[in-house]
Amino acid sequence: MLIRRKMIRTAALQLLADAEVKKPSVPVKRIAKYLGAKIIESPTDDELSGFVLRDPKRKQTIIGVNANHHPNRRRFTIAHEIGHLVLHAGEELHIDKQWTGYEIKRRDTESSAGTNVDEMEANLFAAELLMPVHFIDVDLAEHAPLHVDDEERIGELAKRYKVSTQALALRLQYLGCIVQ
Repeated sequence: MLIRRKMIRTAALQLLADAEVKKPSVPVKRIAKYLGAKIIESPTDDELSGFVLRDPKRKQTIIGVNANHHPNRRRFTIAHEIGHLVLHAGEELHIDKQWTGYEIKRRDTESSAGTNVDEMEANLFAAELLMPVHFIDVDLAEHAPLHVDDEERIGELAKRYKVSTQALALRLQYLGCIVQ
C-alpha cells in the first residue's frame, strides 16, 4: 500500500487553516482540543510514546502521551496521534497493553522500523502539521537551500518549530531544502 502523501499534506494544511494557525510553533494541544480529543500525559515505559483511544460509549477521544519524553517528542507524539485521528478514522485499534485504565495500541518492532503504512502516514502527517511547507518556505526564503552542516541555523529553526533538530533536518531533506 502506498503512502497518501498529497492527501496527507492537504489534510494537515486544512486542519491548520481550520484551527487558524498562521505561524510556528503549531499549538498541537489546542488542535487536539479543537478535534475533540482530551490529552492525558502520564509517565510510562520508554517504548510507549503515545496512543489514541476512541471511546464511542463515552463519546470521547483520548490522546495519551508519555510524560517521561522530552517536550518536543511529546509534541510530535500528539501530532502523530492527531494523524491517526484524521487519517485512520475507521481503523480498529490493535490492543495489547493497559495504561491509565484504558487499552491502547502499542508501538511494536514493525511500527518503530518504519514499515507499517499507518505509522508512516501518521509520522508524515505529524511532520506536515508541525513543520508545514508554507511556514518552512517563509523561514527559508533568504537562506535556502541550507547545507546539512549548518547546525546553527537548523538548531534555530528547530527551536522555532519546537521540534528536534533531527526531525527538522529530515523534514528539510524531504522537502529538498537541505543539501549535502
